[in-house]
Amino acid sequence: MTPERHGSALIEFPNDLEILITREFDAPIGLVFDVFTKPEHVRKHFAPFEEEVTECSIDLRVGGNYHIVMVTKDGIECSFRGTYLEVEPPTRTVETWVFDGWPGVEAVETMELQEADGATKLTYRMVFRDKAGRDHMDKYDGLLSSFQNVDDYLSSLVPKEAASR
Repeated sequence: MTPERHGSALIEFPNDLEILITREFDAPIGLVFDVFTKPEHVRKHFAPFEEEVTECSIDLRVGGNYHIVMVTKDGIECSFRGTYLEVEPPTRTVETWVFDGWPGVEAVETMELQEADGATKLTYRMVFRDKAGRDHMDKYDGLLSSFQNVDDYLSSLVPKEAASR
């Protein structure tokens, strides 16, 4: 299948159960890892399309749980939760993924980070338990918007002189 390009993200569908997104950020790996895993940062970028995060708890350890709730402009609450299966700072996390709006749908979400020349490459993978679950995920604009939010947020954290090198 031909990859789709959206901004600086590359989306691929390796098989019927998987979504693979790669994207680079102009920031050091440690900062990118923190932005994806610390509640004080996640609250500022997780919700796409200027929606609002109302709850964000992250227990970043194997067996620890996360729970993130956002509210849409229409007042609809969207709750995401899961349990960490692997935590290897600052390069990798693997966790279960459940969106409460889709009962019975589960996935394993993997984030891998690699740094080169001051930029950090994100490889984000979702593998659904079954095709019926994967079929729910028919839009990717929310994920892409969240990754753009990460990029914008990182830009506000990285000193301008470091970003221009």
